[in-house]
Amino acid sequence: MVTKLLPTLIFLAAIGSGIVGGVFFAFSNFVMPALARLPAAGGIAAMNSISITVITPMFMTALFGTGLVCLLLIAGAIIGWSQPGSFWLLAGALIYLVGNPIVTMVFNVPLNDALAAVDPASSNGAAVWTDYLRDWVMWNHVRTVTAIAAMASFWFAAR
Repeated sequence: MVTKLLPTLIFLAAIGSGIVGGVFFAFSNFVMPALARLPAAGGIAAMNSISITVITPMFMTALFGTGLVCLLLIAGAIIGWSQPGSFWLLAGALIYLVGNPIVTMVFNVPLNDALAAVDPASSNGAAVWTDYLRDWVMWNHVRTVTAIAAMASFWFAAR
């Protein structure tokens, strides 16, 4: 059954990876630099607000739904390993899963939780904000690059 759905699943994974990569690209390139220009208390407040409002059905479907599709694609790649494009299919699915849902849950979400726990007006808040910007953006770059690499892999798999 997975093999019959493979073209549709590849398409969905490519689109989902592209959407997620685009969101993370925007954050890395202009959202976070804009927040970094604000005083620490303002940057913390804005980022805490973003961390809450990003939890929407659309974005969660893009981020984690694409991850679920990738799990199906791993099965499809293994079942049809002798078929052309299977390597790219497996590579794209693994790159996406590790670089996006896993990095998000292991690194970005805990950083968001730590930022939410700090008093934005305190001197500790300013120190946490400085470290947060460095670490969160670095992991966001990882998410951006891996989502785009996964999308490219899905394109190669579909050829």
